[in-house]
Amino acid sequence: MLAMCVAEARPAVLTVSAMRFLTGVVLALPVTAVAPEPLKVLQGAAAWVLSIFAIYLFNGVTDVAGDRVNGSARPIARGALDPGSALFVAGVAAVLSLAVTLDLPGPMTLIVGANLVLGYLYSGPPVPLKGSSGGTVAVLVLSGLLSYLGGFTLAAGGQAVGTPVGLLVFAAASIYWMTLVGVPAKDLSDCEGDAAAGRRTVVVTRGERACRWFMSVAASVLVVALFAAVLLLGVELVWVVVATAVGAVAVVGAGRVRLGGGTRREQRRPYRAFMATQHLVHITALISGI
Repeated sequence: MLAMCVAEARPAVLTVSAMRFLTGVVLALPVTAVAPEPLKVLQGAAAWVLSIFAIYLFNGVTDVAGDRVNGSARPIARGALDPGSALFVAGVAAVLSLAVTLDLPGPMTLIVGANLVLGYLYSGPPVPLKGSSGGTVAVLVLSGLLSYLGGFTLAAGGQAVGTPVGLLVFAAASIYWMTLVGVPAKDLSDCEGDAAAGRRTVVVTRGERACRWFMSVAASVLVVALFAAVLLLGVELVWVVVATAVGAVAVVGAGRVRLGGGTRREQRRPYRAFMATQHLVHITALISGI
């Protein structure tokens, strides 16, 4: 059951969530007086990932109807995982995520707790924010900021220190990628289920062509903006720019494929390109920072 819960929470999402937190730690090191203890870093990352695990598992429980319309193969949608059991595991994970922060810098408990609240507001009653692209973007922006803030807070030991420009630039670029590229990429493959659930996403309200166009333009603009920021501010993120450019090409290429009559696998090409780019960019940042 636990293995199916992990599958429901999407291992790729859990992995990139850990990398966001760790990137916040690594890019904060230039302004910290003392490097944080490795075990404390792992403890903080575990707390953060547990909160994401609880959020995505809860989302799977609330998304079951739409997922089945979309033909999702995740455990709850295909009937292999009982929603009640998944909800119980999500609750336990949420409590554990808070418990793990108790001997970490004080703000960590607030950061993880705020993330759990956002997760509930995204999927839970009475008006889940995932019902619209605007609500989804708002949650992703705040949760993304919290992930890097958590890493920064742990690296700084809870002390008040200035945030490195490199971390600010990277976090802004990453959140831009999640919201203005990732949201439309996911909406493209989930259109039927979202429409059946009454959600007002971009692809439901504006159509597939407009959604693909928006996603492609957003990816291209990010590469130019990030390159300009690296040049003007002198931050050491050149290889991150290269990784982002590679990902943008992949997303634009995937978005040009006609999705309307394709298989589920074909429909998810833009989202898979978006997700792979997230991993590539964060791995690049971690290697560069270390």
